Amino acid sequence: MSSSSDFDAARIALGNRLRALRRQQGITARALAADCGWHESKISRVENGKALPSVQDLTKWTEACGAAPGTVDELVAMAQNIELLYVEWRHLERNGLRRAHDRTRPLWSATQRFKSYSQCLLPGILQTESYTRAVLTAIRDRRAVPDDLEETVRARMERQQILKDGGKRFAIVLEEAALHYRLGDRQVMVEQLSRLITVSAYTNVSLGIIPRTALRAGMWPVEDFWLFDDREASVETVSALLTLKQRTEVALYQDAFTRLHKLALHGSDAFPLIMAALPKDPRE
Repeated sequence: MSSSSDFDAARIALGNRLRALRRQQGITARALAADCGWHESKISRVENGKALPSVQDLTKWTEACGAAPGTVDELVAMAQNIELLYVEWRHLERNGLRRAHDRTRPLWSATQRFKSYSQCLLPGILQTESYTRAVLTAIRDRRAVPDDLEETVRARMERQQILKDGGKRFAIVLEEAALHYRLGDRQVMVEQLSRLITVSAYTNVSLGIIPRTALRAGMWPVEDFWLFDDREASVETVSALLTLKQRTEVALYQDAFTRLHKLALHGSDAFPLIMAALPKDPRE
């Protein structure tokens, strides 16, 4: 699966394309730099994946190499995908958690079919207000982001209205372990786990839970991810948010979701797993 190494690999792949384009025309790096008005070291940084060229850079490069029509558009799209691929949390959240949340609003509005997998946290779309507040408090404190906690909690709760849109479909798969991780006190967890049962009754929501005893030889737990209309994948890592749009990469996540979905218990068959995760009343 993808990580920050994919970001480096994508820049190297773009650099290789540009190097091949230059060499096909028999142009030296020094000659290309002179033609474009750059220092020769810039050519080296771009071709070795150390620097990501701008739209203007790509336009000059393709013109200097006499590239075929449409080449610059293809390379610009490739570079823009790389820019979107890997965004560090420290940049995404530098103005607060609400800004990071609102960044995905157009995508959520446009998507009709959502697929989500989680091995550690329950997805935001299923969270209660108290559980959301606990999650966001931990993120705020750990990453030292500006404090707009309550504003972001309200925005998260407002987003859940999307579940009432009968034209949208949600397929969500959880690892059983995610039910047991304590993000708050007993009341927080009882309310949260009870909500899972409530939401699973929605006609446009499919909730599956993979038992801890499931045979995992064919598909083991992976990082949490979302699929939007099977066209785009969003993956959260410790350091960054990955946005994947390349068909080959999205296809890997589609395949992973299909395999994980087959391992899960669905609907009422999953209720015993939820009930078993409910924290015991200390008075009992």
